[in-house]
Amino acid sequence: MSAPTAAVGRGQPRLEGRQKVTGTARYAVEHPVDGLVYGWAVQADVAKARIVRVDDAAALAEPGVLAVLSYANAPRLAPVESEELLLLQRPRVHYRGEIVALVVAETLEAAREGALLVRIDYDTEPHSSVLTERHPSLYKPDKVNPNFPTDTFVGDFDAGYEAAEVRLDQTYRTPAYHNNPMEPHASTAQWQQGRLLVHDSSQGSTDVRDTLAGLFELSAGSVRVTAEHVGGGFGSKGTPRCTPVLAAMAARHVDRPVRLALTRQQLFGPIGYRTPIIQRVRLGADADGRLAAICHDAISQSSTTTEFAEQTAVLTRGLYAAPHRRTTHRLARLDVPTPSWMRAPGECPGSFALESAMDELAVACGIDPIELRIRNDTDRHPEEDLPFSSRNLVACLRDGARRFGWADRDPTPAVRRQGRWLVGTGMAGATYPARTPGASARARAHPDGTYQVDIDATDIGTGARTALWQVATEALGVPGDRVRIGIGDSDLPRAYVAGGSTGTAGWSLAVDKACRSLRRQLQEQYAAAVPAEGLTVSTDTAAEVAALTQVARYAFGAHFAQVRVDVDSGEVRVGRMLGVFATGRVVNPSTARSQLIGGMTMGLSMALHEEGLLDHRFGDWVNRDLATYHVSACADVERIEAYWVAEEDDRVNPLGIKGLGEIGIVGSAAAVANAVYHATGVRFRTLPIQLDKLLQHLPAG
Repeated sequence: MSAPTAAVGRGQPRLEGRQKVTGTARYAVEHPVDGLVYGWAVQADVAKARIVRVDDAAALAEPGVLAVLSYANAPRLAPVESEELLLLQRPRVHYRGEIVALVVAETLEAAREGALLVRIDYDTEPHSSVLTERHPSLYKPDKVNPNFPTDTFVGDFDAGYEAAEVRLDQTYRTPAYHNNPMEPHASTAQWQQGRLLVHDSSQGSTDVRDTLAGLFELSAGSVRVTAEHVGGGFGSKGTPRCTPVLAAMAARHVDRPVRLALTRQQLFGPIGYRTPIIQRVRLGADADGRLAAICHDAISQSSTTTEFAEQTAVLTRGLYAAPHRRTTHRLARLDVPTPSWMRAPGECPGSFALESAMDELAVACGIDPIELRIRNDTDRHPEEDLPFSSRNLVACLRDGARRFGWADRDPTPAVRRQGRWLVGTGMAGATYPARTPGASARARAHPDGTYQVDIDATDIGTGARTALWQVATEALGVPGDRVRIGIGDSDLPRAYVAGGSTGTAGWSLAVDKACRSLRRQLQEQYAAAVPAEGLTVSTDTAAEVAALTQVARYAFGAHFAQVRVDVDSGEVRVGRMLGVFATGRVVNPSTARSQLIGGMTMGLSMALHEEGLLDHRFGDWVNRDLATYHVSACADVERIEAYWVAEEDDRVNPLGIKGLGEIGIVGSAAAVANAVYHATGVRFRTLPIQLDKLLQHLPAG
């Protein structure tokens, strides 16, 4: 495969594309291993209890079953920060679905049958699993994910709000959402002469390695974790999870390699989810729509074992100008699984509330929703009082309006009709932090003219492997078929997890530095001739990241949606979605577009389909598969378009790259909900918008 040296910015097919479509790409449970046995998880069927007895006699009598691990006999683990990972250590149940035993057998079928035969007796206790605004356990956490202040105050919100000519005070609700990557959480673990090797479905193999080393009291060099190919994660694989820990425990216990893959049903709980959130948004503005006061209060839930506070209101701190501001977060600790990252944690649900409220304010002021946002634009971060490295929100709004044909929109809701369909359009703004974490990389020149570039990045389906190859090719100034990229292995130079839209920016900076350093040494010390023993350069970008100037670094975007609502059935169809984004230098337009439309599709799914339904009697989700937990399919996305504005930002980082994996979902659900309002005149502040809810308000057909 050849490519010109100006590789960055050109559309490029995925390097591993042929492997994936032919089925030769190896995922976590597809690596060949001699002497392999299989694990099957046993989950608690009560929400809160003490385990009285584990009866494994019938399971152990099943042909092929080798062991049943529980708190009574599992290998002991050393304490780590997350109690979620101290699996099978105590006779306690903290939520229904918690893994309380693991059956290990010669075959997958025997392991599954053995799991059905394990009997566990519980001493149950009353549980609390429903989030409410007045739950008695509500408190103010010390921080919100990952380390933002819990509350912020600028000016005097109460006074500014009371003095405002136009006031809006509304509450918005989103349910639990489940990540559901195509590849479930899965691991293959084996002990080799005291060293632990794990093939894991993870967004960061270095973090998994370090966690396993801590749990099993090993040096980091005694653990190797690989994640060569990962079939999606959407945040649920961003931190170490139960599968590598259980597989390693079982492998040590039976002294055989163990393979463990959770079923689709088992993913609804132990691996994280997006918390239900209750959000109150108050906006105060003058008659021209200029904000004077803005307040965003968010209530979410966590488990009783581990605190996770979603940063829901953080988006509101920087998107629009207003002199008087307040944001707060409160958390309830319930007898439920621990929530965790899901694509754009905080910004995604926060944008639904804020951008819905902005749409309502536009209606109240009689102002076009785009014009309202333009009037409240700002060149400095409203709370941090820093200039933006670049801020092209207005450019995205205007370019999106032009492409979408917004000028032809009748602002009056519920007036446009095509047969039995009510038709409407809506829009929303978007923003997401543009972070650049430090990383290490290694580049090696071989005497045969080829190059090997290594970094422990993870490609979770985003095209990261290809983007890094493009960066390396351009930095080295050689044809692409002479460059090989190594990723997804904790033995490679350390890099930050694939999360927070940091990958391309942080990893590329390290790869570019290593490759340019290698190229420079070859030219200056070896007259461009590679020595017979080859030449290797290792670099780290911690100094470059630390030296970045103090500016507010964000990507921006604008979403537009057209919907049709059937007056007879209440069915909602999204005929068109369009997004325009400002994301700095785009490395690979092909995979960038895929990421943006993927996020937009997830936002559509959030608006109309997805909903974790909890039965409070049992403290558990009643919809635990893709037949009952509905997600958008191809038929739900009739026409979807993603564009970006040209943006050169030399202050965000030396390469001018911003992440774009998550901004596509930020604001997209609000754009759909706002379009439903425009079509029907009915405002929905609780997601999802389903036909049974719509039918209560629609006129007779």
